[in-house]
Amino acid sequence: MEFDLENPFTSFVVEEEQQKSDTILDLFVSESDHMPSQNFTTECLEEEMEDFHVSFRQEAVSLILQAQFSCNFEPFIPYLAVTYLDRFIFRQQIQIGKPWIVKLLVITCISLAAKMKNTHFPVSEFQREEGFMFDAQTIHRMELLILDALNWRMRSITPFSFLCFFISLFKLKDPPLTQALKDRAIDIIFKAHNEIKLIEFKPSIIAASALLLSSHELFPLQFSAFKASISSCEYVNKEKLLKCFDTMQEMVEMEEGFDSISMSSSTRTPVSVLDYKCSSKSSVNQRTTTTTAAAVMPPENRENKRRKTNGFCSENKFQVSRSQQCL
Repeated sequence: MEFDLENPFTSFVVEEEQQKSDTILDLFVSESDHMPSQNFTTECLEEEMEDFHVSFRQEAVSLILQAQFSCNFEPFIPYLAVTYLDRFIFRQQIQIGKPWIVKLLVITCISLAAKMKNTHFPVSEFQREEGFMFDAQTIHRMELLILDALNWRMRSITPFSFLCFFISLFKLKDPPLTQALKDRAIDIIFKAHNEIKLIEFKPSIIAASALLLSSHELFPLQFSAFKASISSCEYVNKEKLLKCFDTMQEMVEMEEGFDSISMSSSTRTPVSVLDYKCSSKSSVNQRTTTTTAAAVMPPENRENKRRKTNGFCSENKFQVSRSQQCL
């Protein structure tokens, strides 16, 4: 059965309302098990994570996105591959001085993601294009290593798993407008996956933040009501939501040139949903180009392009989880 990122649990498709409610609760309870590290924070990244790990991830994400170009993958496959990558490298210590490791890890994460989506991955062809070659046995051994590190939890809980739940809180009655809101949130989530500062947030918080940004663009007059609906949700940590929103807003502003958004007020001129829908196909076609550019841009250059916003960052600091060397 092909893995559906919106419905990671096979039991999710049920008719009884109580079973649906129980499954939503299971998603919130289990999502921390599918994060790179439950104790990872941006402060931890900036103070303790070596430059090697930042550049390692940057190179790996760039290669994964290149595979999307070369193999014409749907965007969910590279997204899932990056998810596996993050969960692995933040649980394992990667040895410095072995540049081939990143290439092997990328090939393996893409292979696993393609298998989960029942999609053919032309491994040999992609490797020839990129100028490296690993035999099938080596890739298979790496797959087992990743599976073991991830505790065989390959049906990852991602932000896509929470979109329908949060959208239901808005009580929108127009299906086309609801779909427009969801489509825009998906665009933002794809872009957010390349931003290393967002790794610390739970998938549910990323989904909620993306929907809030989308609602501000498409329904600015209702933004306050949407924000209140999500903030009052018993599963949502409001402090984390505000911090994630702030970080994600900086990312969108840098990549798309939007004006600064305030979580406490909404003063922008309403954006036409019709205009958004007319441009959505172009936006989808440009997803990979935009995200690839973001992935390969040096972190210092990206930071210089961002304007300061009001911070909601917590002072808590945690240690990056590290375990035994894997390679």
